[in-house]
Amino acid sequence: MSNYEHTPPWMNEELNIMRSHIARFFEREFVPHVKRWDEQGMVDREAWLKAGEAGILCASIPVEYGGGGGDFRHEMVIEEEMARAGVTGIGNSVHSGIVAHYVLNYGSEEQKQRWLPKMASGELVGAIAMTEPGTGSDLQAVSTTAIKSQGGYFINGQKTFLTNGQLANLICVVVKTDADAGSKGISLLMLETESDAAKASFKRGRNLEKIGLKAQDTSEAFFDNVFVPEGNLLGESEGLGFVQLMEQLPQERLIIAVSACVAMERALDYTREYVKERKAFGKRIADFQNTQFKLAERLTEAKIARVFVDDCAMKLLEGKLDASTAAMAKWWTTQKQCEIVDECLQFFGGYGYMMEYPIAKMYIDARIQKIYGGSNEIMKLLIARDL
Repeated sequence: MSNYEHTPPWMNEELNIMRSHIARFFEREFVPHVKRWDEQGMVDREAWLKAGEAGILCASIPVEYGGGGGDFRHEMVIEEEMARAGVTGIGNSVHSGIVAHYVLNYGSEEQKQRWLPKMASGELVGAIAMTEPGTGSDLQAVSTTAIKSQGGYFINGQKTFLTNGQLANLICVVVKTDADAGSKGISLLMLETESDAAKASFKRGRNLEKIGLKAQDTSEAFFDNVFVPEGNLLGESEGLGFVQLMEQLPQERLIIAVSACVAMERALDYTREYVKERKAFGKRIADFQNTQFKLAERLTEAKIARVFVDDCAMKLLEGKLDASTAAMAKWWTTQKQCEIVDECLQFFGGYGYMMEYPIAKMYIDARIQKIYGGSNEIMKLLIARDL
């Protein structure tokens, strides 16, 4: 746990008990494998099943669909403890916080009964195929098509940067069902990769080699006349995909902000302990005024970030978190995460550049935070629209 004295306004006894359970689970089941998972480029498939058994997957999905019956607070606790444990490989935020909620909010009763219990158990691993080689944050410009045919759709196109891409067997694919209708021509189709039709024409690319988040499998995906049944369309009709994406993005961006807060706190905790032990010119590094001032500044920023994100979480629980405020949380916390981790690393000197020190891994893992979930430049554009 962090050394910070901070009790979130959304915390209660049940969540505290859950936090202790989750922390012990990660320490026992995942932390011993982190180095090996980094080296192999993904977590073991069995890790998803263990997470399902422990109640970590789909914590905010109703119990009637196999989930934990919680809400966003439960997802926050899991995300925080995963970050504190240094477990970055299992893409639960995408699986439970994003894909499962697309199914819950827009799926039919049959779809929810078919997919959600298996997502909660870890039998199904979720991913979302949104980004394309030529299309990043501009979702209206996606070019992957889904042509209507008897009984379903044929998908053609290419996606990239799929989190959980190598292990996912249930993929939410963002497609154009009407290429001439702009944002109103976008739909979401759920691809079951183990179906006979998918096995014949769906191809995964290589596990992409990244500078950070080494254990999180990230892939390209290729669709060559991949048949998806009509019953796998999310929503009552075609053309609802863009609205569905926009409605869910505030939660996705807040999840990123939560992980940024924990990373800041964790980096400052490591650094605070290190500077008390390390000496230079006969003094502890902690005794230099520069160290005290720098850490005081960064501690203040981390505290501000945490209070802001807690407020956003309360708004989300009440259904009042708007897209602009979520964008503020995402860009500011991830920007501060990168700045704080960088400054903390400086106090470690040459040791901060060595991968055996946790601060080094935190440094390289931090950089993607300003890019995925919508780049920080896009976040500022969204905020500017409300000026």
